[in-house]
Amino acid sequence: MNEQLEINNVSLILTTLLLVIAILVAYKEKLGLGNDILIAGVRAFIQLFIIGYVLKYIIEVNNFFLTLLMVLFIVFNAGYNAHKRSEGIPNTLFISLFSISLGTAVTLTILVLTGAIDWTPTQIVPISGMVASNAMVAIGLTFRTLNSKFTDLRQQVLEKLALGANEKQASMTIIRESVKTGMSPSIDSTKTVGLVSLPGMMSGLIIAGVDPIEAIRYQIVVMFMIISVTSIASFTASYMAYRQFFNERKQLIL
Repeated sequence: MNEQLEINNVSLILTTLLLVIAILVAYKEKLGLGNDILIAGVRAFIQLFIIGYVLKYIIEVNNFFLTLLMVLFIVFNAGYNAHKRSEGIPNTLFISLFSISLGTAVTLTILVLTGAIDWTPTQIVPISGMVASNAMVAIGLTFRTLNSKFTDLRQQVLEKLALGANEKQASMTIIRESVKTGMSPSIDSTKTVGLVSLPGMMSGLIIAGVDPIEAIRYQIVVMFMIISVTSIASFTASYMAYRQFFNERKQLIL
């Protein structure tokens, strides 16, 4: 397949109309998201161009430690953004960084050892980005669920504590719901892949001329790794974060 997708500057500028539509909807419905959408669009534009040149340099150099540094940079940014969604839960920066680092390390190690991917920047960096971004979303949902459930089920938790349960036993229902919520998007997307959504990686490889069967294999690996990293990240974050809702005297604090 020799066809190439090209977007000229005029087309790129005109596609900002799509962003304008989202902003108009936000203002019409008084969602308070107009500025956020505009800032997100501008940031995406700047960040993508900068990272594009950085990636080009990393790929050309093809150095192990430089590639590792890029992976760590991705993980830190994912952890920091997950932390910002914690809505006041203490120590979430450390929890987010640890959870995403663990999930990314386990997933990349398995992929490299099984020969699914090689330690080259062209493979490691994009895969790390997909892994860390999905872990970030899962942890953000986990934190949100913990906050809402501890508020909604406060009386239930207090009753369990009064009957002699420890913090973990009193919080188990909330922990399980948080892990489930964090994992749900990746499970749902895996269920509907190929039926509702056509995965970007598979489609991109096919457009680039890769054999469709080979592209499908890569996409299967991607879907499995996303489920893996979201499960590890949600599980780890839930079991570390629930303790932040109790003080040293095992009393529930909100």
